[in-house]
Amino acid sequence: MSTETDLAAEAGRTAPGGPLDPTAGRQATATQWASEHARIIADPAPLGLAGFALTTFLLSLVNAGVIPAGAEPVVFGLALAYGGVAQLLAGMWEFRKGNTFGATAFGSYGAFWISFWALTTFYAKSLGDDAAKGVGWYLIAWGIFTTIMWFASFRTTSALVLLFALLAITYYLLGFAELGGSTGLGKAGGWFGIATAGVAWYTAMAGVMASTFGRPILPNPPMNRG
Repeated sequence: MSTETDLAAEAGRTAPGGPLDPTAGRQATATQWASEHARIIADPAPLGLAGFALTTFLLSLVNAGVIPAGAEPVVFGLALAYGGVAQLLAGMWEFRKGNTFGATAFGSYGAFWISFWALTTFYAKSLGDDAAKGVGWYLIAWGIFTTIMWFASFRTTSALVLLFALLAITYYLLGFAELGGSTGLGKAGGWFGIATAGVAWYTAMAGVMASTFGRPILPNPPMNRG
């Protein structure tokens, strides 16, 4: 049976108080429609996506060999402030909106970037000969988590399904590159990371433009039909 929420998602209509969060599945969308308190909070998804995209893009340029490895420290502050803290805050606002998927995604990847900053700043040198193995499994574990989120994303939007697929591949390529000492896999992971950042930026732009224009401008079809 179609509800008002289902019809709104299919028609691309906006919820009272603003556009529907692209990371919201059925339950979170219903909460946004039903709760006045959830509707008065601005959509935090574009902030989380933008923080993720910019940080991923710069690090991936290093991994792909587009910019020299010596420039990698420029990513560290960005990883802490924008990819980390800003994205983590977006996740907390998603909790407030009743969006479990968005809260889990932004909260987790915000924590990932903070952990990346801490690892490279404080702990990497102490790993010694075990660095490649430790970092490799660290990245593969994040790939496993991303695969879980990819399955869950099939009730969100098309762009997010593509985003999580590309991100999972990125993590696996970088993880196995570390374990096997493969420069080729590492560069491939960098290029997949650049593509991931591009999709994240597109999704963020779609959310911001939907808010400023008051209607969807860039296509991002919902997956939560039927």
